[in-house]
Amino acid sequence: MHHPVKQKRTAVFFAPDISDVSTVKRAEAFLAHGYQLQVFGFRRDNYNRDFEPAWPYTPLGRTQDRRYGRRIAALLGAIPRVIAKHRALRRAAFYYARNIDQLLLALLARVIGRRPARMIYEVLDVQPAFVGAGWKARLLRRVERLALRHVDLLVVSSPGFLRHYFQPLQGYRKPWFLLENKLPADFTAITGAARGSGGRQARQHAYRWVVGYCGLIRGQETLDLILRLAQRLQGLVLFKFRGIFTTVDRQAFAEAIAGLDNVVYEGDYVNPRDLENIYSDLDFAWAIDLEHRAHNSRWLLPCRYYEAGYFGVPCLTVGDFEVGRLVRERRIGWNFCEPYEDELVRFFMTLTDTEYQDTRRRLLALPDSDFVAGADTSELISLIDRPETPQRATQGA
Repeated sequence: MHHPVKQKRTAVFFAPDISDVSTVKRAEAFLAHGYQLQVFGFRRDNYNRDFEPAWPYTPLGRTQDRRYGRRIAALLGAIPRVIAKHRALRRAAFYYARNIDQLLLALLARVIGRRPARMIYEVLDVQPAFVGAGWKARLLRRVERLALRHVDLLVVSSPGFLRHYFQPLQGYRKPWFLLENKLPADFTAITGAARGSGGRQARQHAYRWVVGYCGLIRGQETLDLILRLAQRLQGLVLFKFRGIFTTVDRQAFAEAIAGLDNVVYEGDYVNPRDLENIYSDLDFAWAIDLEHRAHNSRWLLPCRYYEAGYFGVPCLTVGDFEVGRLVRERRIGWNFCEPYEDELVRFFMTLTDTEYQDTRRRLLALPDSDFVAGADTSELISLIDRPETPQRATQGA
């Protein structure tokens, strides 16, 4: 559809990682809806690190997860580059900021541009530094609370973030929108991947079950649990890792798995290009995240839930986590409670093919729209375009 008016309007997008899949999805969606694009972006050493976007952007340097001292320095260093684009900022139709760092830059940019464009704040994770009881956490929450006063629409990837953090802790009562971490709308077109193509496509080994951990490899407690399971389930379950090491030391990981034949690391990958290849040999997707079980891990809906769901690979989850609630309600995977190790060992020792296939059939019976973005972003942009946004925006499809 042609949008003659929007073509002259600019979406100003501040991104923490220019190569992140979610960043790419948002940028391409803004272009598809007729906006000119002014992107300011940092880079992080995650997967897709060599990605170069087709659309122009202003590089702001490199930054790292959780290194708040370095991130403050990076933000200060980015200010002159934002100021240099002051003419483009005057054409802003809206500002879209991912995470608190970018929100602060976007608020500054709005002042520089002297244009009262709407401010959209997207949150994909609530970092541990924001939920503690110490003075640093209180200070970070205070800064975010002040910034939220100038936000017109909050976008979250899980309702758990709103329910457990933004409403009770930050007192947020303004409009919000749920935009889940689904696969991009053009996923099938760009990859050729077929729905349900995961699981036992070309089994090259004799293991009864294969569990995949894909994405950001983080959380020593999670890793230790998998290693204990591997020790007890040798010859029965193969554990595969793909992705980038974040809060787990790569060398220590390599040493820990050296004596285990049923744990393998198959390297980094390009998302979404490599997803079909990854899920084609998995029976289960590991979605048990114990790193921050009191807050972020409990509240989020991970990307692997949507990836695995599309390919027909059931998730293993924690029962009272947000993702566990979804899996339980839809009966499309398995939930576990403490003691996790014993419960999981018992599960793998007793699960029958019939039980597994029944669960997989229920998963594949769900519509593609549960896992692949459709009208989600269009609904979001429609909300942004409206003169007045409803107090409670509709949940993403």
